[in-house]
Amino acid sequence: MSAIYNEIEPYAAQWIRNLIAAGHIADGVVDERSIADLRAADVAGPGQRHFFAGLGAWSHALRLAGVPDTADVWTGSCPCQGLSDAGKRLGFADPRHLWPVWFELIRECRPAVVFGEQVASALGLEWLDLVFADLEGAGYACAAADLPAASVGAPHKRSRLFFVAYADGESGRLLAAQRQPRRANVKAVGRGEASPLADADSARSQGRIIGRIGPNQRTAGADRVALDMGHADGLEFRGHTGAGDGSQGTRRHQPDPNDAHASGATRGFWANAEWLACRDGVARAVEPGTFPLAHGATARVGRLRAYGNAIVSEVAAEFIAAALEAA
Repeated sequence: MSAIYNEIEPYAAQWIRNLIAAGHIADGVVDERSIADLRAADVAGPGQRHFFAGLGAWSHALRLAGVPDTADVWTGSCPCQGLSDAGKRLGFADPRHLWPVWFELIRECRPAVVFGEQVASALGLEWLDLVFADLEGAGYACAAADLPAASVGAPHKRSRLFFVAYADGESGRLLAAQRQPRRANVKAVGRGEASPLADADSARSQGRIIGRIGPNQRTAGADRVALDMGHADGLEFRGHTGAGDGSQGTRRHQPDPNDAHASGATRGFWANAEWLACRDGVARAVEPGTFPLAHGATARVGRLRAYGNAIVSEVAAEFIAAALEAA
């Protein structure tokens, strides 16, 4: 049940191979073909399937959520450039609008569970409407949530639309039943522990650190971030929710009022974030030990692309866990 990671950027593809070799994500193979060149026979079968794989962070998120590497689940982070407010906002006219290509693979292979995400912009919401319409038309039950990185204590916003789709009424419950305790060597950011995906051994390049924020200190920027994601509160499933009988309805999962989930703008691992002075006059927080992506840094362009396209795996893990609890 080897995983398949589909990623066209050579730098990111090799990064995935390095993470596989280090045991940080599920064992598998990296396919560097365009998703447009993939056929159902290339990806059919059991195991994880990660499309637009980036740095393989979806596999890491599944581990954080307690989902075993052998689980049959698909994930995908379709290109956001045409939907982002920072881009040209061509929307569905952008040549990087590849949801129809991925959906065709989903329709033909019919994976039991699909997770994905997209930028949380106005065009991103239109994109999500299309995704839900296609998936529901194919008999999937869908749910989504708009979650920022700040919801797990990271001191930045990075809002993303996370979605889940179940092929039938049993798919989510079957995957939930496979969940296991978090592995001893996999730690979740936001609980006072460092992530194994961190590149803390890299040499620093030129840059000035202007301070280290302690757990009891606050900054103006930290005051503005969201404090809590509320777990599965507000998570609704659209589409058929019965045991494959096509019945319609919605289900809402309410959070446990006794949950001791900590909150705070920079809780856990990010409590000791390092703040860097940038040329635009804004101080930005980074993971301790992370070097600035300054001019002259080794493989700067490759790293920028990889980091820019990556998801925050801790946010994805919380969404996965909530979706399975609500299944």
